[in-house]
Formats: sequence, structure tokens, C-alpha cells
Amino acid sequence: MRRAALFALTLLFTTHFASACTESTAIMPTITYPETKRVDVVEEHFGQTVSDPYRWLENDVRNDKEVAAWVESQNKVTHAYLNTLPGRDAFRKSLTSLFDYERVGIPHKHGDQYFYTRKSGLENQPRLYVREGVNGKERVLIDPNRWSSDGADALDEWDSSKDGSHLAYAVQKGGSDWRTIKILDVATGQDLKDEVKWARFTGIAWLKDGSGFFYARYPEPKQGEEAQSSVTNHAIYFHKLGTPQSQDRLLYATPNQPNSINSLKLTDDGRYAVVSSAENAAISAVTIVDLTSSNWKSRKLVENSNNTWAVLANVGTKLFFFTNKDAERAKIVTVDLAAADPVFTDFLPEQEAILNDGKLIGGRLFLSYLVDVKTEVRRYKLDGTPDGIMKLPGIGTVGELRGDPEASESFFVFSSFNTPGTVYRYDVATRKTDIWVKPKIQADLDRIVIDQTFYKSKDGTRIPMFVIRRKDVTEPAATILFGYGGYSFSILPEYSAALMAWVEQGGVVAIPNIRGGGEYGTAWHEAGRREKKQNVFDDFIAAAEYLKTNRIARDNGIAVYGDSNGGLLVGAVVNQRPDLFAAALPQVGVMDMLRFDQFTVGKVWVAEFGSPAREADFRNLFNYSPYHNIQSGKVYPAILATTGDTDDRVVPAHTFKYVAALQAAEIGDKPHLARIETRAGHGEGKPTDKIIAETTDMWAFAAHWTGLNVGNGK
Repeated sequence: MRRAALFALTLLFTTHFASACTESTAIMPTITYPETKRVDVVEEHFGQTVSDPYRWLENDVRNDKEVAAWVESQNKVTHAYLNTLPGRDAFRKSLTSLFDYERVGIPHKHGDQYFYTRKSGLENQPRLYVREGVNGKERVLIDPNRWSSDGADALDEWDSSKDGSHLAYAVQKGGSDWRTIKILDVATGQDLKDEVKWARFTGIAWLKDGSGFFYARYPEPKQGEEAQSSVTNHAIYFHKLGTPQSQDRLLYATPNQPNSINSLKLTDDGRYAVVSSAENAAISAVTIVDLTSSNWKSRKLVENSNNTWAVLANVGTKLFFFTNKDAERAKIVTVDLAAADPVFTDFLPEQEAILNDGKLIGGRLFLSYLVDVKTEVRRYKLDGTPDGIMKLPGIGTVGELRGDPEASESFFVFSSFNTPGTVYRYDVATRKTDIWVKPKIQADLDRIVIDQTFYKSKDGTRIPMFVIRRKDVTEPAATILFGYGGYSFSILPEYSAALMAWVEQGGVVAIPNIRGGGEYGTAWHEAGRREKKQNVFDDFIAAAEYLKTNRIARDNGIAVYGDSNGGLLVGAVVNQRPDLFAAALPQVGVMDMLRFDQFTVGKVWVAEFGSPAREADFRNLFNYSPYHNIQSGKVYPAILATTGDTDDRVVPAHTFKYVAALQAAEIGDKPHLARIETRAGHGEGKPTDKIIAETTDMWAFAAHWTGLNVGNGK
């Protein structure tokens, strides 16, 4: 690490910045926040009086002039402040350079054609390409960069018919979760007249004969209520080519469980449709539809379950399922649909590693496991016999494996914190791996080091954490601490151009795999949900303490960052330990834990958080809700909360109310600001230029308050 040789140089930078930071802080303008109206809303819940003075900010910013004026005034103050930060130009330059590289998606082979996305450099949106043969000449099929002047309309879900003649694709406008599905003639590149509206939380799956496709949708909302309407009665339909949407055939719905979200996957041979129904974010049922039958009669296979079920493959009537039923680290089971009373049978038992995914390719079952949060892919024969381990390019993460059950050719994407997503072609028979597309990065990634360390949380639980930095950064440095901790979602080693910009400037990025995620199976998730949510916050606070104690982070040099459920995490830990952080960056966070279930898909989150309508859950939620627990009289870190005005998943009202409460509280003189992006949603489809602009502001803000010497990246 060349610690001795670099000590004098590091000391020079630290001393220089200490002076620069003092001068910089001295010239920061005094912030006068916009006046935010308070309303007299007081409610009683289970004997607890709860005030909600900013409830009027729940109104849709696009339909309420008063809320729109508030947003405009907040953005004006925020951008005036951000414009004074000395590190913005350096971060903008670094981010622009780091995002300027080619990204290619994993190819989908249908017929002799290979379909894939490609994003060249700083394009706002990836284009969809097709080529004849694996090394054939490519041509552009869809270019969403032409769809809108601001680049905020995006291509989302897509799939081609099995013969490659038609392609169905979903259009996302301005970050919204709503989708419109269109159909393209692949040969001519022209759209058909067919159009499917109000799709949401959907996949696209073509019937084997190419006559049409399955998709999921909600009923059409009332005009003007598209952004904030409560979404219920999710259903799966079949659209036949050349017919109006009004004639689409209902395949599956759950009218007795209106909050369920239904997803469909077809087996590779096209015979079975497997429908998973998730109520309150937990799989409650698995239903099988034999598509070779004339009436598409459904057959319930799993009912009243709180476990994960996912079909991986089939061999005739025998289906292979991934499940965590009676297996905290998950296992593979099979079921034969030819039986009068199908019974699940263990095929591969639970192992020490965490089973994460699987795919049948070339007559072998490939199973992806997590070993201390790093991917290992194991091969098995169809009788369950181990068939070796797939050799990977390094320690990192393998995305989806894609290939045909009977063909030897397959593809996968490999990535790590210092390795951008590279597409590999893998031959199952020969076990040979070749690079199909490798991106070229305008950065020296060889000088980036990744360490995995372990620390103890408040209750003694051992938590893993990745630490990413430059090799020459050997002294305590300004640190971004990123976390999520929910929904069994695992934070895996994957490349991020945004985080790399912080590391390039000499900062440290720390990513602990806290409870609530799925890194160590069901028990890890269960230990961080509902009444045990405090464990998530304790794990994150312990990570910050570890970084300081072990001289990884500077004193008063941690910026805490998280999005969505991670934004909730940031808001909660800042309230509980405002002394521990220099800056906080909650992004599209869930901040009002007493009313989250009142907006759009919020009812689905009850299984994760608990229900505010249930007394025990209410008291737990009230104890950590970021909006309700801001502590006047304590000095808070600088806070820049970010959201988008078209976020219809975690509605921006969460951030609006939270920031209004921060600005009204007596929590010190550091800035507490909202940055509200226009025509931007929860994150999917956000154009590159808006990502760069937002990240520039967040990193410059964090750098100023953590003492990062911006401009020393080279």
C-alpha cells in the first residue's frame, strides 16, 4: 500500500484541505428556506396523538399549483446553494468521463437472430439492436433517444417472438411505472397498429406460435389520477396480434386479493405458464396453466404460502423450482404435473452457500450461489450429480445466465466494483468462455482496491462490508456509506460509474451487507423486517462507527447514502445518531411510515414494514419514521434529499414532507435541502444527463461537508 512513502503527500493534502474547507465554509451563503404552510391536521392512533402539518404536500405536484410553487421555490434555493460548491465542476467532468463508455446487454437469441441493448457513451437511453448470427452485422431496431427532447422517455421491458419476426416493447414516459406496449415488425422495423396501455409491473412473454404475448396490467385509472391512484386488481392478459386491446383475453386475476401483484413466466418449451401471486410482497400462490389445452385452465400448485417460489426449467411435465420453503438458504425441488396429485420433491438440498438463481442450459442445470456475497456458479446434471464449477473471470457478480435448454451456447454478464459489466459467451459442452463485448473505461481501474471486512453490530451479529478506494489512499478519507437493508434484496459487487467518481477523487466507498437483505438467506431478511427493523439501523450505525474506529473514514467525514428503502434507512439513522454523520443523501426515500400504505403501491409494502392500522406495527413504525422523529435541539448533518416529480412508486410527498419538517426544526445551521427532478421517477429509465447532473450535486454536497479534496483525482 506504500503507506510510508505516501504519508507526507497525504498529510499535505489533508492540511491543505483543512484550510480550504474552513475558507469554503466561511463563504457559504446564509440559506433562507421558503416558507412552508402548516395545516392543522392532528390524528389519534391507538391513544397516540400524531400531528401532520404538511399533509397538503401529498397533493400531486402536476395538478396542484400550490405544491408546484413550493417545489419551484425549494429547487431555486437548493440550486442557488449547490452553485456555490467548489467541487461541482470537477465531479461533473469526472462523471461525464466515467459514464462515457459502451454498455451492452446480454443477448436474447430467437431463431437465428440475437437481440440486445447497446448504450454508446453518453447517450441518454440504450438502443435495441438485432444481428443475424452471433457475429453478424448489427442494425438498430429501436432508438428511444428520439422519443423525447429531454431523453426521459425510455425503452423498458421487451421480448421477441420465438421465430424472431416480431418484437413487443414497453415505453416508459418520464420515469413513471406505467407502460404502453407496442409491437414491431423486425424485418421492416415498422410498428404495427397494436397498442396495449396501462401495463405496470409487467413482463412480456410470447406464445410459442408467435400469435401474441402475455402481459400484466391494472384497470385504467381515472383521468388526472394516474400518478397517485392506488393500484389494485393486477391481472395477466393475452394480446393477440392484430386485435384491439379491448379483446385481450384474461388469463389470471385475483379479485379476492386485490393487492396481489401477479407475474408470469413461460417454460422454455412454451407449454406452461407459471403465475406467481405476491400479496404484500410475499408469494401467496403459484398457479400453472397448460397452454396446450384449449381452454387454458389454471391449476393451483402452491397456496397460502409465505415463501419464495420461482420456476427455473422444465423437462416435459417435470418442473424445477427454486424455493426457500423449509430451507433458509433455498433449495431446488421438482414436481411432476402428470401426477393426479403433484407433490414437490427435493432435488438439490439446501447448502451452506446461499442459492440465488438458476437456469437449464445445454442439458445442465446452472445454479448461482452467494458465498459471503460473492457469486459462485455450480453445474449439475439432470439427475442431481455435481458437474463442476463454472470458471469466472474473477471475484464478483454474475447476472442472468441466458441460453437454451438443449443448445450449448450461452451468455452471461460479469461485473465487480472495479470491473464494468462484460458480456461473456460460454460453451456448455467445452466449458470455454470468450469475451463477447468488453467495455472500454476512461479510468485506471487497476489502481482501485476492494477489501471485504467484517464487523459486529450492536447485538454482536457479524456483518460483512466492502470497502473500495484507490491504492494510494492509505489514511482516513471522506467516505460514502451506502446501504439498503430490505426486501431480501442483496447488494452485490457490481460496477457503478457514479460511485467510481467519488473513489477517483480520493474518497472511500463503504457498502455493508446489513440485515434485511438476502445475502445470507431468509433468516438474514427476517432479522431486518417488521418489528426487527431496528436491527437494520443498528447494523448501519455500527458500520459508521467501525469505519471511524478503524481509521478508514475521517472524523466527521462520513456521508450516508441510500435510495428508496435505503432512503428510509438514511432518514432513520440520521434521526437516531445525527452526531455520527457529516452529510446525508436520502434518495427517493420512504419517509412517512404512518401513511406509506395510502399511496400507489404502498399497500404491498405492509409485509416488509408492518401495517400502520395494527397497533403493535404502528408503535414500531412511529418509533423510527423519519418524518415523525426529527429531534429539535440536536445538531444535524447537512442533508440533501432527492426525488423526482413523476415517482409513482415512492411518491415525492415522502421527501416533500420530510424536508419541510427538517427546515422547520431547530437542528443547526447546516443546509437541509430538497432537490426535485422534473420528469423523473423512481430511477428506472432516468436519462444519463440527469443522472450525471444529480450525482454531481450529491457528490459535491457530500464532498464539501466530509472534507474531500476534490480535484485530486489524478
